[in-house]
Amino acid sequence: MGHGDSTGDETPNVAGVIAAALEERELSYERPEPGRFVVTLPGTKKLQTICWLIIGTHAVRVEAFVCRQPDENREQLWSYLLQHNSRMYGVAYSIDSVGDIYLVGRLGLHAVTADEIDRVLGSVLTYADEHFNTMLEIGFGTSIRREWDWRVSRGESLANLAAFAEFAQRRDPRAGSGETTDS
Repeated sequence: MGHGDSTGDETPNVAGVIAAALEERELSYERPEPGRFVVTLPGTKKLQTICWLIIGTHAVRVEAFVCRQPDENREQLWSYLLQHNSRMYGVAYSIDSVGDIYLVGRLGLHAVTADEIDRVLGSVLTYADEHFNTMLEIGFGTSIRREWDWRVSRGESLANLAAFAEFAQRRDPRAGSGETTDS
């Protein structure tokens, strides 16, 4: 996804409101150039989400990378995400030209307040974090199970796969030989 909405003449008041909101909430951020903020949102399931706030002529664009393009079950994953869009606040799921998954939204300049920035960033964090493991299970299930089995067979640590223990160990009862389910 591109980052080209910014005007060279950043609206100082909007930038000031955004900076103050981020400082007040003690969020880690950078300003790579005028009119652009890169905010690091700490998560639980998805350890961090990087969110761009880009000041444009009429709106602040919100854009956060969530997950790379899925290895499998693309349509199932996209259907899962699209079903969430109608219930989400401030942002919606989108994909780029290669299928990478983003949360995107726009906030009119007139609506930029510290509380609204907080709400929108809270939405980004909540959706990216709450849906992340399901996205991985749908789009990368075979790889997760393969990695789990490889680590188990070698006695390797499963610590960073712990969130997928139930999923990775779920076996297809029809397989009879301990094969995993291809869901």
